[in-house]
Amino acid sequence: MAPRRSVLRRTVALASAATAAVVLAACGSSDSSSSPSGHTGHDAGAMSTAGPSGTASAAQGSRNAQDVSFAQGMIPHHRQAVAMADLASSRAKSQQVKDLAAKIKQAQDPEINTLSGWLKAWDAKVPDADTSGMESMPGMDHSGSSMPGMMSNDDMGKLKGLSGDAFDKAFLQMMIRHHEGAIAMAKTERDKGAYGPAMTMAKSIVTSQSSEITGMDEMLGK
Repeated sequence: MAPRRSVLRRTVALASAATAAVVLAACGSSDSSSSPSGHTGHDAGAMSTAGPSGTASAAQGSRNAQDVSFAQGMIPHHRQAVAMADLASSRAKSQQVKDLAAKIKQAQDPEINTLSGWLKAWDAKVPDADTSGMESMPGMDHSGSSMPGMMSNDDMGKLKGLSGDAFDKAFLQMMIRHHEGAIAMAKTERDKGAYGPAMTMAKSIVTSQSSEITGMDEMLGK
């Protein structure tokens, strides 16, 4: 009886070992698609797509030449509007004109900083500022015509020499033209740009400055 029991025990042990080997092999097969970090094959593929090369491609495709042109043109355009607004504090007679000038400066100063930041991030040139507030602008057409709505040095000099009602009228007339130019530039960016934040800013410029033009027309009695 003892020998038979010994044979039976060996048989059971061998069968158990074989079963364990089959289970281990199956487990090894099911885990073969996992990455060393524990992610499945699908997850690993997703990670490689979002890796450094994918990020670089997205960054390169996030803007186009229109976005750069918009930023480089809108910075001096805004700077001149701020320079005009600065004159209103001491020369305007109407409180409405003074309030409008303060609103323009409050809106456009931060946008200048934002636009400059984008250009730096893109390794593109930020337009140099002229301390007089009447700058020679990159964006100037060498045939003699400037960006839409920009005042000439003569225009700015004339505005500086005015005060009271005469200043208010000239300021409103010039700022309407200035806003119309900015709106034209913003519409081009809105339609042809690729960088989302720049296109969003352009849409905001179209909306806000169109509203301000309506208010300035009313101040002029139109």
